[in-house]
Amino acid sequence: MFLIFIGVFSAAYSVGSSSNVSNEDAKSFLKEFEKAVEGIDAIGIFAHNTSVALPMFIPGVGIGWGAFAAYSTGIAFKALVSTTPMLDKVPPLALLYLSPFGVMELAAYSIAMSRSFLLINAIIKKRPLRPEIRPIAIEIGMVIAILLAAGFIEYAMLQEFGSSFSKLNS
Repeated sequence: MFLIFIGVFSAAYSVGSSSNVSNEDAKSFLKEFEKAVEGIDAIGIFAHNTSVALPMFIPGVGIGWGAFAAYSTGIAFKALVSTTPMLDKVPPLALLYLSPFGVMELAAYSIAMSRSFLLINAIIKKRPLRPEIRPIAIEIGMVIAILLAAGFIEYAMLQEFGSSFSKLNS
């Protein structure tokens, strides 16, 4: 299931990154994004990503939420590309698969979406949910640990490359 949901997340991200975003919408999005991340630290990144990931555990609904989050992230990438022509040569999935925090977030989100599927499947088949409690707790712990590490890595990379990126984007 985990690998299937890596594919689902990647596909939704790809669809979002191939969407049309007007230059005006892209600039507006990036201004709002810059305001939102101004002064953010590793714990802030972790908190945001965790608030996105935890609803993905909800039976059935989590799959849709995960696909929506992936699609939205793809649109954000497209907005970034449209205002930074240098990034036009970067394949959209490269950001996801080649950045350490991207791979970690992808894994965390795929774990959560997989559990959502397994839970809805158990509910549909009328299997008892009590045996699922321990695996859910373990997976939530794994997702939190992965996203905590990813938040620190992403923050470190923003500190290292953020000023260079800001100059490119000006």
